[in-house]
Amino acid sequence: MLSGFRKFLMRGNLVDLAVGVIVGAAFNNVVTAFTQGVVMPILGIFGGVPNFDRLTFSVRGSVFHYGTFLTALVSFLLTATIIYFFVITPVNRVAERFAREEKPAPSEPSPTEKLLAEIRDELRRR
Repeated sequence: MLSGFRKFLMRGNLVDLAVGVIVGAAFNNVVTAFTQGVVMPILGIFGGVPNFDRLTFSVRGSVFHYGTFLTALVSFLLTATIIYFFVITPVNRVAERFAREEKPAPSEPSPTEKLLAEIRDELRRR
């Protein structure tokens, strides 16, 4: 049973996943800093920084902080927008450019293809 667990831990895709999570967390910090440090102040110029943390309602003494959710939702939407327009779109354009350049040039027909073409041409003539 322990050998199966050890094999599971040592599989390559588990290590790749761990590296992806670590890099993703570091990238999250970069995007969050960009959102908080650049995008939110720009939004503040036009109508104030969106912060709904103080919005609450209560039912029978239980306080629901729905404003915290709204603030997180706005932050998520801004982050997703930034990632899409500044990461995904440029990466897709670069990938398309490389895909166009990597198309193989048409090669010369093989001897078998040449022979088959000659047979086809001869049959057409008859």
